[in-house]
Formats: sequence, C-alpha cells, structure tokens
Amino acid sequence: MATKKPTASSLFCLRIELDDVAPPIWRRFWIEGGATLAKLHHTIQAIMGWADYHLHQFQIAGVTYSIPDPEGDDPKHPVIDERQIELFKVLTGISAFGYQYDFGDGWQHTIKVEKTAPPPEHPLGCAHVDEGARACPPEDAGGPHAYQEFLDELASDPKSETVRTFLLWAGEDFDPERFDRHATNAALMRMASNQWDDD
Repeated sequence: MATKKPTASSLFCLRIELDDVAPPIWRRFWIEGGATLAKLHHTIQAIMGWADYHLHQFQIAGVTYSIPDPEGDDPKHPVIDERQIELFKVLTGISAFGYQYDFGDGWQHTIKVEKTAPPPEHPLGCAHVDEGARACPPEDAGGPHAYQEFLDELASDPKSETVRTFLLWAGEDFDPERFDRHATNAALMRMASNQWDDD
C-alpha cells in the first residue's frame, strides 16, 4: 500500500546531531509539516541551546536555504528564502539534510527525517523534544575541533589550566553532560505562545 505524502498538518520526527563532536550531542523532536524552514531554524536554536547570534543555512538536496542577502550572496549559487518554504514541501522524499550555524566556527549539524505521522487528536501546537543528550557548546567556542580538545582535556585532566580557562570564560557551572528536556520543551511552548518563531 502506498504511503500517503506528508501534508501541512503532518508531523515530522527529526533527529539532529552536531557533527564532529564525541560523544554525540543530539535531539529527537517533532515539528509540524506546515512549519517553515525559518521556524525550524528557531526551533533548532532552542532545542540545541544556541543563542542565534550568527548566520545559518540549510543544505537540502543540493539547494541552500537561508535569509537571502542581495549584497553578499553569490549570484551563481542563489539562496532560497527559508521563510517561504514549508517543511512538508521540501522534505518529502528526503532522508537527511544539513544545517550550519556560525560560519566562522563552522558548527555543522546533520538532521535525519526519521518518520512522519498524522496529526494527533490534541496537537501541542508547537515543536516538542522527545529525547536528547548532552549540552550544546557555548557560543564562540571555536568550532568542533577546539571544543573537542576541551572535552578531551576535561576527561583526562579536569583541573588543568586549559579546563579552568575555558570554564572561566564559559561559566563555571557549564556541564557538557547536561540536557534538560523539560526546560527545553517549556521554552518551545513559550516561543509558540508568543509567536517568537514565526519569522
């Protein structure tokens, strides 16, 4: 029997993982098919723990989606406006795609489309995280290589000067193993109620 194509009311179950960092930093979450890529961007920022300080882009089937910049974009490689693209229209038939945040540090994420489902009888009205692991790196941490060096040093010599310097900058309460799913979902609910993720 043929599988029905996703619609705007369908729900997508996505798994996002930050590339080149071990152990993995990941989240599994649901988002409605009618959400735009811009809304997905804001959702990713919230669930991963980024602060949306830097530029970003999606790479889907060889096409780049972001906020177009007429003065900075390469006319040979046009950027499609993410605010105009709904998930169910661009992710149908796609198993995985990329999301890059902060072009300087180069935080690349891989997003897998795990499944789609019909809308529930009582939809939450916003994205929802089912599970995940580990804290997002602090903003401007230098990219995956620099952050991995910190993690390795933390594991081998947690009282080293390198670790102390990093924590002095990132905050002494920074815990790379911490992920609070309940707090993350509460933030998503606030975003939805205040319509922070609409643009």
